[in-house]
Amino acid sequence: MGTFAGSIACVDRAAQNTTVAAFGSAWTRMKRLAVIVSAIFGAILVALPLTAANAAPRRIVSLNLCADQYLIVLADKEQIAALTNFARDPGLSYLSEAAKAYPYTTGAAEAIVAKKPDLIIGNPYGRAEVAALLKQFSYETVDVPPALTFEDIVAQTRHIAALIGHPERGEALVARMRAELALIPPPPPGRHPIAVHYQRRGFVTGTETLLNEMMTRVGLENLAGRIGDKSLAHVSLESIVVADPDYLIFTTGLADVRDQGLELLTHPVLARQFGHGRILTVPENLTVCGGPFYPVAVATLARQLREASPAKPTP
Repeated sequence: MGTFAGSIACVDRAAQNTTVAAFGSAWTRMKRLAVIVSAIFGAILVALPLTAANAAPRRIVSLNLCADQYLIVLADKEQIAALTNFARDPGLSYLSEAAKAYPYTTGAAEAIVAKKPDLIIGNPYGRAEVAALLKQFSYETVDVPPALTFEDIVAQTRHIAALIGHPERGEALVARMRAELALIPPPPPGRHPIAVHYQRRGFVTGTETLLNEMMTRVGLENLAGRIGDKSLAHVSLESIVVADPDYLIFTTGLADVRDQGLELLTHPVLARQFGHGRILTVPENLTVCGGPFYPVAVATLARQLREASPAKPTP
């Protein structure tokens, strides 16, 4: 009896142990599964907001002529909901022909809203009333200030490329621009000729500007540095004649003079003093903005300088 009872007990314990073991094994598997599910679910919860935050914008509206040209080079065509109306102007936009393939807006608030943008690239000096109206809609807006140096252009290229979801295109563009600049022959050693960028109504471009950096790259000294002009200043025709720099730089061809503001550039005294190979002309669409065409602007100025008459001899 005892033996039978003992045998029953042994069988009972064995069955109990098997059940416990089986239950323990199942519980362990359940715990592992719960950990895996929890990890996956947690990863999804973490990934979702990041994905939403980092999603490339699908409808970009540009209110900035300089940004227009970055977008043409860096964005997918279907990402661009509108460029500025200036993007198609060959006098202001180096990529005007390419811009014709894109929609545009005149910058009126109601026209921008109609485009249903998920990103607006603006201008810090843009129309205040438009900015105030758009603020009511809580659009994501990023301003692109004017570039004052080539490194500013590099930073803007990378920023915009990352913003629109194509950082690799930004790096490729930076590499291309650096390579193009490296191909431009360096200026000869010795004296740096003095030049001045003379504009409509007698304004002169200062030393803290992108054009000044272009001048420095090709071996020119900006006359504005001698008169303490850092950004933009009005300088009389008489002062320019007396200063007698080696070269005048125009960004508007004399054949393009259309109004009184530009007539100053055709004054006979300038023609007599600088008209024999001492005027360099770089198209305005290469200088009004910083952007992907910066190396073209520097190369154009360098070529014009090489083809110009030698600078007047040092007194």
